Amino acid sequence: MSYWGRIPETLRSKGIYAFLGNTDAWGRYDSNAEILKNTVDAVLRETRVKKVNIIAHSKGGLDARYFIWKYRYGGQVASLTTMSTPHRGSELADILFKQKTIHSALAKKILKVFGKLYGDADPDLYNVIHHLTTEEMQAFNETAGMDDRVYYQSVYTTMRGSWDDLMFFYSYWYIKSAAGENDGVVSEHSARWGNNIIKINGSISHAEILDYKKRKIAGIHIPDIYLKIADDLQRKGF
Repeated sequence: MSYWGRIPETLRSKGIYAFLGNTDAWGRYDSNAEILKNTVDAVLRETRVKKVNIIAHSKGGLDARYFIWKYRYGGQVASLTTMSTPHRGSELADILFKQKTIHSALAKKILKVFGKLYGDADPDLYNVIHHLTTEEMQAFNETAGMDDRVYYQSVYTTMRGSWDDLMFFYSYWYIKSAAGENDGVVSEHSARWGNNIIKINGSISHAEILDYKKRKIAGIHIPDIYLKIADDLQRKGF
């Protein structure tokens, strides 16, 4: 499946530049930050614009935050919109990291293979899970703060129930019991970060927000969400 569904082509059809970040889904913050830097530099050269707007899904939002902070790229990034990002950590990561089996050498090899099968060039799923625990994310937030030159906004969704997307049937109920409303992967509490927070109404799961089903979800044409984000950013001068 296309990771972003019909979203890039919809944006481009409206005359909006749309590029992929090229990061690894299960890559470390530091390696993905370097990839993002190279991508942003290439986009700036190709388009001859001064700044880019980044829309990042899930852990990609954390990668983007880290990239801006590490390389001090507030001068090259106008805005960062995080979509369903676990800013305060993942309850799923907490429970996984408490299991003894995940710390074995065999488990680490299996996780590495899984990342490769997922299509990543340099996956490090074991350390990614560790970094996504609520304890580690608390430390991350204390370190990788906001750049005053960048406009940050957090966008997220929640599911009404586990039947809305069977992919997250069990994870939805676990997170619901542990932290409350969620999209099947990220709790509402964790997704709400910063001063500009937007909740998309309707029952849309963590994966459905990427338009991977390429159809309306809860009566919503998913690419329209991204068009509205782009329009709002333009009105704000970004």
